[in-house]
Amino acid sequence: MLALVALVLLSWLLSATMGEGVRSLLSSEGIRFFFGGFVDMMRTPLLVWILLLSMAFGSLRDSGLLAAFHTDVNNYRHRQGLRLLMVLLVLYIALLLLLTVTPHAVLLSATGGLWPSAFSRALVPIVSFGIIILAVSYGAVTRHFTSLTEVWQSLSDGIAAAAPLLVLYVLLMQLYSSLCFVFGS
Repeated sequence: MLALVALVLLSWLLSATMGEGVRSLLSSEGIRFFFGGFVDMMRTPLLVWILLLSMAFGSLRDSGLLAAFHTDVNNYRHRQGLRLLMVLLVLYIALLLLLTVTPHAVLLSATGGLWPSAFSRALVPIVSFGIIILAVSYGAVTRHFTSLTEVWQSLSDGIAAAAPLLVLYVLLMQLYSSLCFVFGS
């Protein structure tokens, strides 16, 4: 926040002294940019990635899957959950391979490559979705999740855990966008 306040003052001073190449955030154009472009500044893939990864973390933590690898749990539900986890992981990887490796695969680019392609642009959502499926399945088998409400709560808890990151994201994106505005890129 202090950096943003300093940038506002610095942009005003530099635009008054230099004239060309620096725009002031205190001018009418700068104020319109700051208020009118706020949503556009925040709307980036990074925000979606933070939300998806936090939901995946919440489901992973609340399903008991993280704790399963740290403790020596050896009961029937745990073994069944791990078996289901392995089967689902193999199926998920096989599905991804079918969508990316086969000739004329759907997620490849027009030239047949993985980078850049629909697959590379969706890598974080693919990983997040896979983690959520595996964690929820494990949690259902081991009875960490007994209802859809608990699954929903785990996804929400993940977002709540990432709330400080979201605040930091808003501040950093505002600062970055303001820097780009002031110095003309």
